[in-house]
Amino acid sequence: MRAIIQRVTSASVTVNNEVISQISRGLMILVGIGADDNASDVELLSKKILSLRVFSDTTDTMWKASVKDVDGEILCVSQFTLMANTNKNKPDFHRAMSTEPSRELYATFLENLRCSYQPDKIKDGVFGAMMNVNLTNEGPVTFTLDSRKFEYVDQPASGAAKAKQSKTANNVQAVNAIDYPTVD
Repeated sequence: MRAIIQRVTSASVTVNNEVISQISRGLMILVGIGADDNASDVELLSKKILSLRVFSDTTDTMWKASVKDVDGEILCVSQFTLMANTNKNKPDFHRAMSTEPSRELYATFLENLRCSYQPDKIKDGVFGAMMNVNLTNEGPVTFTLDSRKFEYVDQPASGAAKAKQSKTANNVQAVNAIDYPTVD
């Protein structure tokens, strides 16, 4: 599960020329759900988003306050394109979860945020709709989170990952085996 988090002074989502959701100071979050994502990914990202210190505290010290600390709002938009493979010129979306399971997991993500914070502070767009997203990024401050980059989310090791780990271990052994000259 991937999220692009932007600290904003305002953000809104428009569908068919109608503003569906809008927030003032807070976080604009674009959420991509991968084919292998599950409740652990949702739990991890929702907790991380609510505790990430991207705001100034009351003494204007940066990186000291979370969205909860500043009583900020959150606007979430589901965006499957975050899961795209762009190795070729045409984006490949096979890493994204299919529509219905993704809709359910996204709803769970929103529910986790609402249960862990103030429900009225969590807004979202329209899942699967063509949306116009407008925002004023403050800073600019933008972060990328990926639930599969954190050690404590179980994930299957691919053959490529195992080969890379093995190659890295072999390289470390080779470097350690070199007899470096000493300088007197």
